[in-house]
Amino acid sequence: MEVVDCIEINKDSRVPMYQQIVDSIINNISNGNIELNQKLPSINTISEDCYLSRDTVEKAYNILKERNVIVSIPRRGNYVVNIETAPKLQILFLVSKMSSYKMSIYNAFLNKIGFNSKIDLVIYHCDELVFLNTLKNTKLIYDYYVVLPHFKTENLKHASFTEETLNAIQDLPKNKLLVLDNIMPPLLEDKDVSAIYQEYDKDIYEALNEGINKIAKYKKIALVYPEKSVYPYPRRILHGFKKFCLENEKDFEILDEVCDDMVFNKRDLFITIEEADLVNLINQIRKNELILGEDVGVISYNDTPLKDLLGIATMTTDFKIMGETAAQMILENKRGRVKVPFHFIDRTSI
Repeated sequence: MEVVDCIEINKDSRVPMYQQIVDSIINNISNGNIELNQKLPSINTISEDCYLSRDTVEKAYNILKERNVIVSIPRRGNYVVNIETAPKLQILFLVSKMSSYKMSIYNAFLNKIGFNSKIDLVIYHCDELVFLNTLKNTKLIYDYYVVLPHFKTENLKHASFTEETLNAIQDLPKNKLLVLDNIMPPLLEDKDVSAIYQEYDKDIYEALNEGINKIAKYKKIALVYPEKSVYPYPRRILHGFKKFCLENEKDFEILDEVCDDMVFNKRDLFITIEEADLVNLINQIRKNELILGEDVGVISYNDTPLKDLLGIATMTTDFKIMGETAAQMILENKRGRVKVPFHFIDRTSI
């Protein structure tokens, strides 16, 4: 069989025609119809025989070159040089920001998924337009789309979704979509959408209840929640915090930041989200010669090895489990919902 006869094009399909060429060649390499070192038809030949533009065929060949499946030899043509890379999964990993926590998810995913996958990491900085353009330009190219949805509004508030981002995500094939970290509320109703996620309001509420015996000695709890941030935080954190305080009749306050020369009262407990606020808070506690864990308490959101070393109590999800579980679902071609555990970690700062 001639190689050109192996290329199947369905012009009624939603899959781009250049991707159909790529898929046809890779599938035929896998089943042995196209062999190692075999010469492929020229761009002009496929263009004429399949009634496609040269640009379409050239784009397909360029993708195959990027995957190291074929190589172009000047004046000789294109040859198959690697049949091992052909079956690799192509995965788009869309992350909202470059934080240590998000990178923990990605690194755990990367280590678990192994070498049989090619992962493209895109950081869209909570920007709706960047996110939409990325999906538009990569639609139906990848085998899986791993999405961590966090967006910011014009006034720098957090949004789990906008109408446009929700439509773009819902337009992806559900068997190719995996939502991580923050599941968009409308997707909660769609059981066909796979997700590995936190529940911000329930998580902080339950974690504070885990630490209630230590928290009980404090008279007032202050949550440092940045109202406006380049990378805003889910407002569900506020909802869960307020619910805990009201149910336990705890005096509480919401602060936008840890300001300089803050006034401290003994038996104050502070909960910080941003690292900069935690550092500023600890410095001021030391400056005021207060005893951490006795005069003033501190709990930080999201655990790190450094917080462990410094004895900072935390409330945290397990980012490693999130990344590893996502990779395992893809490797086993499974679908479903997984709520990642979230816990209070008791240390000397409280």
